[in-house]
Amino acid sequence: MSDVRVTQSHDLPVDEAVERVTEFEDMIKKYGVKSTWKGGHADLKGMGVKGSIDVTDSDVTVVLKLGMMAKAAGVDPKRLEGSIRKRLAAAFED
Repeated sequence: MSDVRVTQSHDLPVDEAVERVTEFEDMIKKYGVKSTWKGGHADLKGMGVKGSIDVTDSDVTVVLKLGMMAKAAGVDPKRLEGSIRKRLAAAFED
């Protein structure tokens, strides 16, 4: 399994930061990844991928574990990491 980990800092209250992360969630839903939220934590699960989103009062961390199905589909972990980093940065621009 390959792991992708991206952390984006912010200075927003947790509930507002969670709202901003929903833009990122819309992107991952396109790939069949579903999120289940409990407070500032979401579990992510989809075909060949699982992970989490953790939102604190200072940052957002996205962790994805890519399984064999994702690798077989040609998912490039470095490219995916860059895409997540870019989308999180855009979500927290003022």
